[in-house]
Amino acid sequence: MSASRRTVAVLFGGRSSEHEVSCTTAGGVLGAIDRERWDVVAVGIGRDGSWTLQSDDPSQWSQTEDGMPHVVPSEHRVLLPAAADTTMWRQERGGAVTPLAHVDVAFPLLHGPWGEDGTIQGAMELLDVRYVGSGVLASAMGMDKQFMKSAFRAQGLPVADDVVLAPGESPDAVREQIEALGLPVFVKPARAGSSMGISRVDSWDQLHAAVADAVKHDPKVLIERGMSGREIETAVLGARDGVRTSLPGEIVTGGGHAFYDFEAKYFDAAHVRLDCPADLPADDAAHIRTLAARAYASVAAEGLARVDVFYAPDGTVTVNEINTMPGFTPTSMYPRMWAASGMTYPDLVEELMQAALARPAGLR
Repeated sequence: MSASRRTVAVLFGGRSSEHEVSCTTAGGVLGAIDRERWDVVAVGIGRDGSWTLQSDDPSQWSQTEDGMPHVVPSEHRVLLPAAADTTMWRQERGGAVTPLAHVDVAFPLLHGPWGEDGTIQGAMELLDVRYVGSGVLASAMGMDKQFMKSAFRAQGLPVADDVVLAPGESPDAVREQIEALGLPVFVKPARAGSSMGISRVDSWDQLHAAVADAVKHDPKVLIERGMSGREIETAVLGARDGVRTSLPGEIVTGGGHAFYDFEAKYFDAAHVRLDCPADLPADDAAHIRTLAARAYASVAAEGLARVDVFYAPDGTVTVNEINTMPGFTPTSMYPRMWAASGMTYPDLVEELMQAALARPAGLR
């Protein structure tokens, strides 16, 4: 690696059900990194948790008609430092261990548990490696919808009423509380993303099946009052000069999708329209951006986040959630909203890495 340039380790894949989404996100980021400024180490984390050296060619991580990419562990295993150091090591098939790279900043593009939830951030903290994005606490709260909403409520942000089922708890045990929410309700895994395991319940006889589907992704389940209105998103950037918010964008679904589910997000582009910027009155757009910044601050987020809200016909806004590692392909909402706000995809990636470099290493 060149001594005159910085080195970024791009981490992707992972053990969660969002493995393929993470790999697709990595393809976008790898294509945007300025190779005149940065040397790149592409580290794929397999579904088995193994860390291996992978190709840094963006085309290897693009979604195709055949499906989404995934990590196939290679013979070149990546070893983390044995102490608070930033040198990664490579172990060859024969067992020989050699230095791989001195890492200036890590760019963790992991979605879901074992990555976006504070675990990979904790590993980086232990090793004094600077990294892009939120720290341990913000990542954990952003992943767990129960505690995310608790943080929002503590700061006076408007959120939908909900009931939480603890691991192993039957919905029958709190049936009265659930029915008090009214129909429809949305049943969600408390700690999952990409709309996986989410069901809309329009009749109470659908409840048990919806909970069973959610439990496949997380033993803790959130049952939330259904909110009517348009789905509006705002991108938040923790840049070197402070926190910025993008122009809001809107998701419009059709083709039989009751909401913006996993199928709509990744496999049915013909029936999904992403409007950036959203067609909103100026005052309402400004209000949504303010709420996004407050949501970002309420969980102590850093670097980047996407805040999703529901916008009712009467102008009422309800905060749905914050995503501390949103989808980051060039066609994802987060970079598209910044593009509509005047920041290109490569400039956005560069700013995130520079902001990470500017922060102290270790606990923050």
